[in-house]
Amino acid sequence: MTDTLPRTHEETGLKRLLRRFTASDRELDAEDLQQVSARSGAEKVCDCPRGRLTTVTGRLTSVRYTPRTNQPTLEAELFDGSGSVTIVFLGRRRIAGIEPGRSLTVEGRLALRDGRKVIFNPAYTLEPTTP
Repeated sequence: MTDTLPRTHEETGLKRLLRRFTASDRELDAEDLQQVSARSGAEKVCDCPRGRLTTVTGRLTSVRYTPRTNQPTLEAELFDGSGSVTIVFLGRRRIAGIEPGRSLTVEGRLALRDGRKVIFNPAYTLEPTTP
């Protein structure tokens, strides 16, 4: 019969510390974003199904203005650590506070466009910036 010892908090802390030393900055950032998202009560982008009203919290990785002849469009990529969703604001050229690196929470109906997750004209809340 093998004698197994229960896991202790020290083992978990040591594993976490080792993970911090061996993981890339990008992996650590993704893990941190997932924790922030979970604490806020938002859903993971990877788990959001098409057609359902959803709330996602993350960080904007890119923002671009797309001039169109019929309607201008502001598009932003929101990353929550598990995946990305494109946020599309129709009829807008610029929105104060919507800039790369900014954290925000969006709520809207998730759709698919060209195989990518997208939310059109979501309700959004800008998260406070940390100094």
